[in-house]
Amino acid sequence: MTAEAPMYERMYERRFCRRTDGALLGGVCAGFADYFGFNLRVTRLLAFIAFVMAMPMAIITYLAIVFLVPADSSRPAKRADRKRRRRARSEAAQPAPSPTMNDVRRRCQSLDKRMAHLEKYVTSSRYNLDREFRNL
Repeated sequence: MTAEAPMYERMYERRFCRRTDGALLGGVCAGFADYFGFNLRVTRLLAFIAFVMAMPMAIITYLAIVFLVPADSSRPAKRADRKRRRRARSEAAQPAPSPTMNDVRRRCQSLDKRMAHLEKYVTSSRYNLDREFRNL
């Protein structure tokens, strides 16, 4: 297979399995979200709605998936690893740095140019002519 495989070939390489690293109960919702590319919270919300609307059928289906679909063994289900990843993500999302002195200087120069242009227009004869036409 080439390095750039067509989409249909890559799709068959992917298998559905329960995800144990994002699991709350059996990892079924995490597996569905991972396989289909859905948001995990939305998937869990839909599963909860299914449990409320069709309780016996939803529970039987969920348990069947838990027992029949294999768990993903390539990802360890360690709580410390999940916490470490969450902490790294929150540290990476630092607030934007404050503007530097050069940014402030550039912005002040831009404002000075705009102010000079405005002063030039207000003191010109064109401004007086425009104002008289507006007053007509």
